Amino acid sequence: MKSKEDILGYAVDAGGVAECVNEIVHAITDAAQPFRWLACMNPHGYVVALNDADYAKALHSADWLVPDGAGIVIASRWLRGRMRERVTGSDIFWHVQKNLDRLGGFSIFLLGSTEDTLTIIRNKMASDFPRLRIAGTYSPPFRDRYTAEENDRMVSAINDAHPDVLWVAMTAPKQERWIHANHGRLNVRFAAAIGAVFDFYSGRIRRSHPVFQRVGLEWLPRLLQEPGRLWRRMFVSAPVFMWHVLRRRFVSLTP
Repeated sequence: MKSKEDILGYAVDAGGVAECVNEIVHAITDAAQPFRWLACMNPHGYVVALNDADYAKALHSADWLVPDGAGIVIASRWLRGRMRERVTGSDIFWHVQKNLDRLGGFSIFLLGSTEDTLTIIRNKMASDFPRLRIAGTYSPPFRDRYTAEENDRMVSAINDAHPDVLWVAMTAPKQERWIHANHGRLNVRFAAAIGAVFDFYSGRIRRSHPVFQRVGLEWLPRLLQEPGRLWRRMFVSAPVFMWHVLRRRFVSLTP
């Protein structure tokens, strides 16, 4: 991992989309590389991890922890860091698959969301990535914790399909805890916890216009679309995160 930066105790990738994607593709295409995985870091995730030890351990264990939220990039600037570019789950999902499709001969597995959404993704990917094989899909039960039997079924479905890449979209912090807990059992080269990306890619949820993305306000249209789910992120987690950033900045300036 070339470019990491400390953001409130977490080693977050600071190199940008291109560097991150190149590293991931290299890890997937080099059979000698060990299993690696990616998680996304944002202010809400940081605040949740303050009271969720398993989630915090998962974030610390990720090989790539990318600055998915604009607040992480702002924090880097306030802390005099070098991070200048967000790296979203959508960026990783699209560009990694584009590279693998160009190379040919690779396969993926989709874990998460509903059967209807997974069907839409299958059809869309046949057009977008015709040389990339979907080895399998699995729609898990919608609950916070799984039984041992449910967990075994998920792991078996993945391993029986023999994919190179595992995309996990079960929402945070469940998806990160799941990968961390099962990484020793997964026979894949790379896995990524990518949250709402299945919904974005399938068109079930509209991603904010690129103008909002560029100015760090991607959250605003999404908040208007899903106020019941996202208000806490914006009005509780974001202020707590920024307060911790300011406190760290103040301490760093103290002689």
